Amino acid sequence: MNKKGFIFDLDGVIVDTAKYHYLAWKELANSIGVDFTEVQNEQLKGVSRVRSLEKILAWGQKKITEGEFLELMTQKNNDYLSYIEKMDENEILPDIPKVLDFLISQKQPISLGSASKNARVILEKVNLINKFDAIVDGNDVSHAKPDPEVFLNAARFLKMKAKECIVFEDSVAGVQAANNANMISIGIGDKQVLGEADYIFKDFTEISTEFIAELINK
Repeated sequence: MNKKGFIFDLDGVIVDTAKYHYLAWKELANSIGVDFTEVQNEQLKGVSRVRSLEKILAWGQKKITEGEFLELMTQKNNDYLSYIEKMDENEILPDIPKVLDFLISQKQPISLGSASKNARVILEKVNLINKFDAIVDGNDVSHAKPDPEVFLNAARFLKMKAKECIVFEDSVAGVQAANNANMISIGIGDKQVLGEADYIFKDFTEISTEFIAELINK
């Protein structure tokens, strides 16, 4: 049987935790008298916590001390974690279990490849952690996407060559990281946005097990 390595991003692919980041940043911004919109939130996607806070302060033309900066970063993370704490299996995006179970039935190795430092906690909350052979998250990498480090690490853990791996991603930087790693990139989301991906689907309801089987046998 052919083997491919299947690597999944977390946020926007398996679960939608982006809304919790938005709520936590909004609470923080409002607490220091800065207005914060969903349009601005789009500019923080895939951006580090430090850089995100710098942007919010610039939008509000606020100056704060280094100590206050560190306090706000901690506050944001704690607010976000309090949302994560309430997550359960209802948060899993449609048809993700179908695809994971099909891959497991075909004995295909599966890894997570996410920038989130809370990835393990989230996978436990939604009861999917046991479906993954390897987990590479924000604690295991020093370079952010579009650098391919996260996916190359995942391939190594799965004992697969990069060119034998397939990546599911919902962000432009993630698709670029997969392409930079010489892996097959599958964009999940908007065709206009993810045009650099090898394949693009609105979500996993559009991905048939026949298509996955074709990828395995290529």
